[in-house]
Amino acid sequence: MYQWNQGRQRNNNNAYQQPRYDHNQSGDGSNYRSQYQGQQGAGSSNQWSNHNPPQFYQQEMDHRMMGIEASLGKLSTQLGQVIEANGQQDRGKALMQEHAHAITSSRSRQFTNPKFQYHAMLTHGKYRKYPCLAHRSDVQDDLSTQTLIFDVEGALLKSSSLFPYFMLVAFEAGGLIRAFVLLLSYPILCLVNEEMGLKIMVMICFFGIKKDKFRVGTAVLPKFFLEDVGFEIFRVLQRGGKRVGVSNMPQVMIDSFLRDYLEIDVVVGRDLKVFCGYFVGLMEERNNDNKLVLEEMQVGHENNNFNDDAIGISSFNNSLDHKLFLQCKEIYLVRRSDKRSWQHLPRDKYTKPLVFHDGRLALRPAPLASLVLFTWLPFAFSLALFRLLVVIIIPHDISNPILTFTGLRLTVTPPPKTTNSTPSSSSSKTNRPQQRGLLYVCNHRTLLDPLFMCFALKKNLTAVTYSLSRMSEILAPIKTVRLTRDRDQDGKIMERLLNQGDLVVCPEGTTCREPYLLRFSPLFAEMGDNIVPVAVNTYVTMFYGTTASGLKCLDPFIFLMNPLPSYTMEFLHAVSGLYTCPDGEKSRFDVANHVQSEIGKALGFECTKLTRRDKYMILAGNEGIACTRLESYK
Repeated sequence: MYQWNQGRQRNNNNAYQQPRYDHNQSGDGSNYRSQYQGQQGAGSSNQWSNHNPPQFYQQEMDHRMMGIEASLGKLSTQLGQVIEANGQQDRGKALMQEHAHAITSSRSRQFTNPKFQYHAMLTHGKYRKYPCLAHRSDVQDDLSTQTLIFDVEGALLKSSSLFPYFMLVAFEAGGLIRAFVLLLSYPILCLVNEEMGLKIMVMICFFGIKKDKFRVGTAVLPKFFLEDVGFEIFRVLQRGGKRVGVSNMPQVMIDSFLRDYLEIDVVVGRDLKVFCGYFVGLMEERNNDNKLVLEEMQVGHENNNFNDDAIGISSFNNSLDHKLFLQCKEIYLVRRSDKRSWQHLPRDKYTKPLVFHDGRLALRPAPLASLVLFTWLPFAFSLALFRLLVVIIIPHDISNPILTFTGLRLTVTPPPKTTNSTPSSSSSKTNRPQQRGLLYVCNHRTLLDPLFMCFALKKNLTAVTYSLSRMSEILAPIKTVRLTRDRDQDGKIMERLLNQGDLVVCPEGTTCREPYLLRFSPLFAEMGDNIVPVAVNTYVTMFYGTTASGLKCLDPFIFLMNPLPSYTMEFLHAVSGLYTCPDGEKSRFDVANHVQSEIGKALGFECTKLTRRDKYMILAGNEGIACTRLESYK
C-alpha cells in the first residue's frame, strides 16, 4: 500500500512524523530540505524498518516535495503582493494558474508512471509504501476510534471487474436475452472508459426492471460478493470504529451485502432514476446526496470533528474524486499485486452467516465463464430433456447406468450393519407392529431427493410434500402426497401411508443450498416406530435446481441441465420414534432434534432453528405459502 498523509503529525514513537513546512523568506526550499532530511534520519530507525521503500524512491520524493514547496512559497509571496498593493484580482488568478501548471508539469516529469498522474492535485501529498494497513504498529489502538472510508471495488473486493455482478443482475432479474445482450456488449465495454462502461451496463441490466420486484441485491448478490472479499482487508475493517463503504455501483446492488453481512455503518452508492415505479437505466449525479452522507457520518463524533479520525483505503486503479476521501487525513492505496496475494474470506469468518440465497446461477459469471455458459445452453436443454425422460419412463434398474453414462452421479453409503437398523432387512420387518413401513427422514436439497432415494434403495417409495407444483406432481414417477400444514390432519395422512408401505419425508419443509440444516418439524417423530435418518447432499457446477422466487416447476429440469450433477446419500442408524417409546420418556421435539443433529454430523452441516417462513421472508418477501394455498383451491 501507499499512504498519503495530509500534513498532520503523529506524536507516538512508532508513528510516522509528517515534516513541518517552514517556508524561508527566499522561497528556495533550503530550510525545508534540512528539516525533512533530519526527520528522515531520525525516523528511519524506529518506524516499520522491515517495509522501508527503496532509496531511489525516497530521493525522488525528496526532489518532488522540495520543488512543490518552493513553487508554493513563491506563489504565495507574489500573489499576496499583487492583491495587497494593486487589488488586481485577475493578475492574482493568472499567477495562480501559472504556478499550478508549473507544479503539475514538474510532478508529471518526475513520475512517468500514469498511475500517479491523477494525484497531481494533491500538492501537499506524500506516499509511503506498506504491504498492508495492518502492518502499522499502532493499528490496534488507533483504528478502534477512527473512521475508515474504503472503496468497495478498489480495496474490499479481490477482483476489480464489475462485469460478473451486472451479469447476475441481467440474468436473474432480466432473463436470458438481457444477459446475452450484456455479453455481446463486452467488447465495447473493453474499449470505453470505466465511467462509460458502467453507464452501459446499468442501462442494459436495469432498464424496464420494476423497482419493487428487484430483490437480486438482497437474495443473489451477497453470496458472490462475500466470496470475493479479501480476508486481509476484512480484518482491518473489523478493527475500525465507524466504517463507510464507497462504490460506483448502484446502491440497490451493494447496500444489503455491506449493511447486513459486513455490518458497514454507511453505504454510499449510485442512485438509479425511477419512472412510474420502473428503473430507466440511468444513474443520478453522484453529488446529490453528499450532504446527507456527511450528516450520517457525523453521528457518534463529538463536536462533529470526525475528519481528524478518518482514514481512506482505495486503489491505484480508482480515482479519488469522491468528496468523502477529501475528509481523510490519510489514504492508503492498494496495489493489484497486494490484492492477488490476499486470501478469500473464510465462511466461518462471515459477520453474519449466509444461510439463504436465491438465483439460478451457481458459477461466477465472469466474461469467459458467461461465454461457456451460453455455449452450453443448447446442449443443456437437450441433455436435461433426455435425462428427464429416462427417469420417468425407464425402470430404476435400467435407468441408473444410463444416467451415469450421461454424467449424473449417485453415491450411496449403505446403512450400518446393526440389528434392526438396515432398512431392507427382513428381521426389521417382522418386528414392526401391524407391518408398518419404514419412515425415511432426510434433509432437503432439491425436489429430486425422494426420487434419488428410490434409485439408491432400488424400490418405489411414497413421498409426502409440503408444497409442490401441479406440474411436478404430474411428472413425478413416484407417488406424492401433499400435506395440509394442519397437524392433526397431516398425522392421519402419514399414519395411513405408513400402514401401506415405506414413506419418505423432508421435515425441513423447504430446500437449503448452504451447509446448514433448518428446523425439523417434529410431526414425523410421532408417526414412525423405526425412523431411518438419511444425509443428502448435492453438487452442481452451473445451475441451482431450487428457487424461492422463480418457477418451481422448472427446478428438476434446471438441476438436470448441469454438465456433471451429483447426489450423495448416507443412510444412518435407525432411531426409535414415539410410537415405540414409553410415555414420557422423550418428547417429539427431542426426537426431531436428535435426527437433525445426526444428519448434521454426517454432513458437517450446522443445525439452525430457522424455518421455511424465515427463508421466504428473506429471499422473496413473503411467507412462502401464498402459491400453495392458491393451488390447493384449484
